[in-house]
Amino acid sequence: WQLLEIIDSCVGEPWCTVLAAHLGHGAGDHRAGRRYATAEHLRDLFRSYEQHRPAMLTEWAGGQDTDGAGGALETDLHWQAELWRRLRQVLGTPSPAERLSATCEKLVAEPVLSDLPSRLSVFGATRLTTAQRQVLRALGEHRDVPLCLPHPSPALWATLAQEQPPARRRTDRTALQVRHPLTASLSRDVRELQLLLHDVATVHHPSGHPTGTLLAEVQAAVREERPPTKAATADGTIQVHACHGPPRQVEVLREALLRLFQDDETLEPRDVLVMCPDVETYAPLVRATFGQPGPAGPRAGAAGHDHPAHGLRVLLADRSLRQTNPLLDTVAGLLDLAQGRVTASQVLDLAATEPVRRRFGFDDDDLDRLRDWAGRAGVRWGIGEQQRAAYALTPVRQGTWTTGLDRILLGVAADETELGYVDTALPLDDVDSSDIELAGQLAELVDRLDQVLTHLQGPQPVRDWIAALTGALELLTDTSEADAWQLAQARRELAEAAEHGHDAELRLADVRVLLRGRLVGRPTRANFRTGSLTVCTMVPMRSVPHRVVALLGLDAGVFPR
Repeated sequence: WQLLEIIDSCVGEPWCTVLAAHLGHGAGDHRAGRRYATAEHLRDLFRSYEQHRPAMLTEWAGGQDTDGAGGALETDLHWQAELWRRLRQVLGTPSPAERLSATCEKLVAEPVLSDLPSRLSVFGATRLTTAQRQVLRALGEHRDVPLCLPHPSPALWATLAQEQPPARRRTDRTALQVRHPLTASLSRDVRELQLLLHDVATVHHPSGHPTGTLLAEVQAAVREERPPTKAATADGTIQVHACHGPPRQVEVLREALLRLFQDDETLEPRDVLVMCPDVETYAPLVRATFGQPGPAGPRAGAAGHDHPAHGLRVLLADRSLRQTNPLLDTVAGLLDLAQGRVTASQVLDLAATEPVRRRFGFDDDDLDRLRDWAGRAGVRWGIGEQQRAAYALTPVRQGTWTTGLDRILLGVAADETELGYVDTALPLDDVDSSDIELAGQLAELVDRLDQVLTHLQGPQPVRDWIAALTGALELLTDTSEADAWQLAQARRELAEAAEHGHDAELRLADVRVLLRGRLVGRPTRANFRTGSLTVCTMVPMRSVPHRVVALLGLDAGVFPR
């Protein structure tokens, strides 16, 4: 939030011309939505500098426009150094990057300052930042600090052992020394980490090497850094399936896993991990294909009409909050509505969500009836003149929810024998007194939605945005007693998103960016090793330890990324 305030106050100064051009300062309102997104990106950029280039930030704080490696900053990057100095001045305290050297020197000079054991082990790291390496080196002056690192190939480690780390990633040519194609395309992290630890003593602890299978042959080729020399006999230890689209991929995965469970009685669901580039794409497909757990076990036959896979315990990990909490999905949907045209399908989709249909008492038949009414009443987009005004169509009310509701409500009240125009509205046919309650529920939904969308317009202080979204949940949604946690979580997430930024003026586009990061998937270990077959994203170390690892969605343009 402090960075956002600095950008607002300095965007007109000469040193800030690059940033001002990006934000469209003085050129109208068309780039106003970049404001918070730019501040968020710069925050992440400074955080990355702090972890990977602390020397550069220290030099910037000292008034130098240098790159931390003995060179000068390019002219078009000088504004970053000045922005950092302004931020540091507002915060009024040295950054962690500036305190890093002094902290490490103190750890070396006074080891008793750190209440750590004489042996400090680091397991499974695939990346170590500059700051982390400096702290570990300082601790290693008086302690045993082993780094237990997974590595695919001792031969590759030996090949790169004499290499010096390149100054820039784009000058790294170590990939050209790799002979196995899998290692060449997928080992960048371990190669970079080895180069950064080039002066550290190493000890190789080999793992067991099973033989006699296609998987073992591929593992040996990777381990020994040699390209495949012969075609091995297919034995099922490695399977590649070319499928038409994600739905078919999940179906083939289901059948392949059932075959594995059938062939190996010792294999359990907890031994299987399914990884995919985007878990949200495959989550509904996995639920539909594997179904709900039935009375039969994973290796038993079908019970009634159930597929045998319906007995598998399947857990989806790394899911976004808007997928696990329907109220947060409603929040995201309302922000989409506020920025869009409020089409008939969008409103009806909102009505079909579980929290909204519970609030207004809609069942499946009611929703079908509402879709029919909306279509026959000519509802297209916009609740009323407010949405039409944004598209310079203020006098045009036809096709809005307001005119559509007039027709529906008149259809309830009018005599079937006299369905003529009432003012400018024609009563909708086939709507009678038995539909009074449903028509009233629809009118109440549209009226409340209109109130909500009126308050979801900016610019306004972030505290008002959060109050409007919280109020929207009260007006439009309801949960069962068992799901009361959803409202508590939604309120907490909204409050935390606005923490420390109560007076900052934000537009709708800024709020969408503000909440976007809180609603996406978050890699976590909480849903792992639970005894279930787990579906997750492709994050390092996810596949350790599992007997079966399946990869979904390895499509062109998706993976490798």
